[in-house]
Amino acid sequence: MKLNLPVHKGEELDVTIIDLTYQGMGVAKVDNYPIFIENALPEEKITVKVTKTAKNFAFGEVVKINQVSPHRVNPKGRVYRQTGIAPLQHLAYPEQLKFKQHQVAELFAKVHMDDVEVLPTIGMANPTQYRNKAQVPVRQVQGKLTTGFYKKNSHQLMPIEDYYIQDPEIDKAIVVIRDILRKYHEAAYDEFHHSGTIRTIMVRRGYYSHEMMVVIVTRTKHLPMADVITKEIQAALPEVVSVIQNVNQKKTNVILGPDNNVLAGKSTIDDQLLGLTFAISAQSFYQVNPQQTEKLYQLAIDQAGLTGKETVIDAYSGIGTISLTMAQHAKQVYGVEIVPAAVENAKQNADKNDIKNAKFVLGSAEKVMAQWQEDGVQPDVIVVDPPRKGLDADFIKSAGEMAPKKVVYISCNPSTLVRDVQRFAEYGYQISAPVQPVDQFPQTPHIESVTVLERKD
Repeated sequence: MKLNLPVHKGEELDVTIIDLTYQGMGVAKVDNYPIFIENALPEEKITVKVTKTAKNFAFGEVVKINQVSPHRVNPKGRVYRQTGIAPLQHLAYPEQLKFKQHQVAELFAKVHMDDVEVLPTIGMANPTQYRNKAQVPVRQVQGKLTTGFYKKNSHQLMPIEDYYIQDPEIDKAIVVIRDILRKYHEAAYDEFHHSGTIRTIMVRRGYYSHEMMVVIVTRTKHLPMADVITKEIQAALPEVVSVIQNVNQKKTNVILGPDNNVLAGKSTIDDQLLGLTFAISAQSFYQVNPQQTEKLYQLAIDQAGLTGKETVIDAYSGIGTISLTMAQHAKQVYGVEIVPAAVENAKQNADKNDIKNAKFVLGSAEKVMAQWQEDGVQPDVIVVDPPRKGLDADFIKSAGEMAPKKVVYISCNPSTLVRDVQRFAEYGYQISAPVQPVDQFPQTPHIESVTVLERKD
């Protein structure tokens, strides 16, 4: 059946941009039919070429900007938009912060929670060069082993040396490692034939400690010339305290495999967060923007209102970052985490910081919560920091039945935050303070926030 659409593929139109989507794309409408356009900002008048049509919307690309937004800035480079590294780089940073505040407020308004106050987003003094971890694919490009990033929705590697949002010391390290691998004629991974050796280079760098970890992800168990390569990496990069070969033999887009071989130094690096020291392994989940994470976690501690007498449950406790920072202000903290290595790391981190009032348990948050409820654990505060999919309904049920005074919700996805807040309302919980967005990922549309819910008896 042929659709009778107001626009067709290949057509060029003059339109006005009226809004930004949650992905940062400009929105224009033709007879109420939306066209989503990359690199377009509200108030701009543009000529757009329609690239794809569907029943309810179309995609287009900018041919010409006829009237420029006052909030447009010169982007650092096209490659950062093409790869999705920095989709908002053309929008002035103060406006990025307003866009993120608006995103959160709009999602609450959509479900008729217009009374929820959303504060201005807490931003960064320097909204670039913030990431403490890089994972870059390695492929053969024009006969050479090359590092870079994939063009969006493709398998085409675009060579990059300056990643714009990463710690520049990490960027420099990747180029050094690439050149050493080239020198010894290491074969880059070929995903089509599942051949070659080097799949990915991963680098972590401690923001405070300046300790660096290099992980070379290989398709094969054997890394040719491993000893020589390791020695050269250490000689060229004095900050490196850990060189690891990670073996990933599967035909998959998952980056890390299950097996790590320490080629030199330690299996972890240390870094500090709010005055505590954490050991971070190759597989650890550790927030990638350390400066903003300190603001985010301090907010969560403040919102929890701890006096030293409370019992706190930290669901999704990872390597113990939130649990251990809160343990300093609480009577007892219980952490639950589904990744075995993370639980071991959390216990080690408690010992490292001489913290005795934190207990870590392996299991899914919803099952362990139900068990704790049976055991009579009575939390005053539950802290959650779930992945983008938000909280499981069973978890919210267990949390609601445990009846803590407060739930502190650290969210990385405002749409699941809003859904979960509505579910908590069924157990008598309401938002008791303004929602505070924090910009953990400048130049991208991602938004973190802290929300505090209190039980209304």
